[in-house]
Amino acid sequence: MDIDWVRAQFPVFQKQTEQQLAPMVFMDNAGGSQTVRHAMEAIVKYLTEYDVQLGASYATSVAAAKQLEQATQAIQTFVNAEHKEEVIVGASSTALVRIMSLCLAQGWQHGDEVIITDVDHEANRAAWLDLQKQGIVIKTWQIRTDTAELHTDDLLPLLSTKTKLVCFTHVSNILGTINPITEWTKLIHNQGAMVFVDGVAYAPHRLIDVQAWDVDFYFFSTYKTFGPHQAVLYGKHSILKAIPGFNHAFIQSTPYKFQPGNVNYELCYAMAAVVKYLCELAAGESASISRKHLQQAYTLISNHEACLLETLFNFLSTVSNIRIIGVAGSDAKLRVATFSFIHNTLSSEQIVKNVDGYNIGIRYGDFYAVELIDNLGLRGQQGVVRVSLAHYNTLTEVESLITALRIALK
Repeated sequence: MDIDWVRAQFPVFQKQTEQQLAPMVFMDNAGGSQTVRHAMEAIVKYLTEYDVQLGASYATSVAAAKQLEQATQAIQTFVNAEHKEEVIVGASSTALVRIMSLCLAQGWQHGDEVIITDVDHEANRAAWLDLQKQGIVIKTWQIRTDTAELHTDDLLPLLSTKTKLVCFTHVSNILGTINPITEWTKLIHNQGAMVFVDGVAYAPHRLIDVQAWDVDFYFFSTYKTFGPHQAVLYGKHSILKAIPGFNHAFIQSTPYKFQPGNVNYELCYAMAAVVKYLCELAAGESASISRKHLQQAYTLISNHEACLLETLFNFLSTVSNIRIIGVAGSDAKLRVATFSFIHNTLSSEQIVKNVDGYNIGIRYGDFYAVELIDNLGLRGQQGVVRVSLAHYNTLTEVESLITALRIALK
C-alpha cells in the first residue's frame, strides 16, 4: 500500500506539515477516524450545488434526488446489499438500533425472547434491555473469562422456540477478535431466529458482505470509516417490508419509514465519496466504485495494519506485567488492528496520561462495553488501555508509540 498517497488524502496530515505543527499521532481510531478529503469536498459540493429539498419537480431538486440515489447505491455496493431499499442511514448507530428495536418489538408478544451478549457496546444492548418493560425476556450470552471469547456451546442452551433475535458483535471494540458470524448466523437461523450484528469495529478494517454472511441486520458508524458523523443499518428487504416503521404513518416504503425527517443529505452524499476513496486506494484515481476494487483495498488495508500490529506485539511481548486482553497475535484472519492491554501494577489511566505528553492519542476506559469490562474484572484498573490503528498509521508512528510506552511502563 502506498502510505504516502494514503496520508495525502487526509487533510489533517497535510495541515500538520504545511503549518509545521507538532505531528499528532492518531491511535484512537476505534473511537472515531480521521475524515478523508473526498468526504469533506463532497459535503461542500452538495451544499453548494444541491442544497434543496427532495421531491420537487424543478431541476435542482431532481438533480439532488439523483445524487442521493447514487450515494445510496454506493453504500449498497459497500455492504453488498441486494437492494438499495435495504440501506438505512441515520444519525448514529445507537439511534438506528433503538429505532429498529421499537419497530421489531411491535410484532413480538409477552414472553418472547431476545439474546444479547456481555461483550457488545451498549448500542447493541441497551435498546433490547429496555424491551423488558413490555414483557420481552432478555437472555445474556456470556464471555468466557479464561479465553475472552464467546463460545458457540454457551449460546445453544439459551436458544428456544421463543427466541426472536440474537444480537452480537462482529468485532469487539476492546478485544479486536473477529467472530465467526457466518457460523453463528446459520445456527441461529436454524432455530428460527434473526440476527442483529454490530459491525462498527469491523467496517474500518475488513470488507462487509451482508449477502455472504446472510445476516438479517448489520450496522456500522461512518465516522469510524473515514467519513462524517452518521451511521448505516442494513436490513433484509423482506423483514423491513413486513414490520412497522418509525416515520409518519403515511410513509410506508423502506428505507424512508425508518428515517424520520429523512437522512442528512450532505453526509449521506459524503459517504459515497468515502467508498470512492477506498476504490481509488486499490486502483487509482480513475477507479469506479465496485466490489472488486473494495476487496482489493481492504486486502491492502488488512496487510498493512497486520504489519503495524506485529511490530507492537513484538515489543509488548518483551514487557513484564503486560497482559493483552484477547488474541495476542497479529494474524489478520483472527483480529483487526484494535487491541487492549492492562498492566499488573500501573492503572490504565496512568499509562495513557504518560503517553499523552508525546502527542500520541490512545485511550483508557470501558469504551461503552461496560459489561465486558466488569465481567473481566477490570473496572478497578480503570478499564483497559486501547490502541486502535487505522490504515493511515505508519511504522514510524508505531515506533513513536513504542518509545513512549518504554518510558510510561517503567
